[in-house]
Amino acid sequence: MDLPAPRCLPSRTMAFPGWSTAAVEFYEGLEAENSKTYWLAHKETYDNLVRQPMEELLTELAPEFGAGKIFRPYRDVRFSADKSPYKTSIAATLAEGGYIQFSADGLAAGAGMYAASSDQLERFRAAVDDDRSGRSLERIVTEVRAAGITLSGHDTLKTAPRGYTKDHPRIELLRYKGLVTWQEWPAADWLDAPRAKDRVAEFFRHSAPLQGWLAEHVGPAQTSEARQR
Repeated sequence: MDLPAPRCLPSRTMAFPGWSTAAVEFYEGLEAENSKTYWLAHKETYDNLVRQPMEELLTELAPEFGAGKIFRPYRDVRFSADKSPYKTSIAATLAEGGYIQFSADGLAAGAGMYAASSDQLERFRAAVDDDRSGRSLERIVTEVRAAGITLSGHDTLKTAPRGYTKDHPRIELLRYKGLVTWQEWPAADWLDAPRAKDRVAEFFRHSAPLQGWLAEHVGPAQTSEARQR
């Protein structure tokens, strides 16, 4: 997945307050009028009620999940037919692996390996095929789904990958070209409160075993093509 380079956060000492109704309405308005005029007229709302809470959330999550980085709010429209200049969500990554997003729809979080490079995919499938590591991943998948978290692949083959049989006991996992956990929480009153952090933190704790499995058995991309992304 090609994403613009995120920017490092300054240190902050304020407590995460949650996102207010005004923050939700900011993105509702941006969806209706994605223009520089709207952005400049509501820039203070973005800075104080959208970005600042995200900075504070990342600061509070950092001791357990690593430092956070927020992506730029501007879209890269050079190769897109959609020339809307601004993203209709704010998103951030965590150093220990993880993704957080806030928009008019509410809050969402993800973790895992979104799109595997060719060498990662080879190691992933070998580990899924292996009886010991494959069964370990099956247990993790079962526990994650039991927690109400979606687990799936970025892309999925319609049949078995080359070299593997269609009746493989872990064929569902072998067909994935990535493996991610994902959870969404629709905008509601709880979002305007510090406890919104608790939902995100709980999600990342449930996702930690998958992150650990991927780190041990797959690791970072090694191909030159992947490093140039």
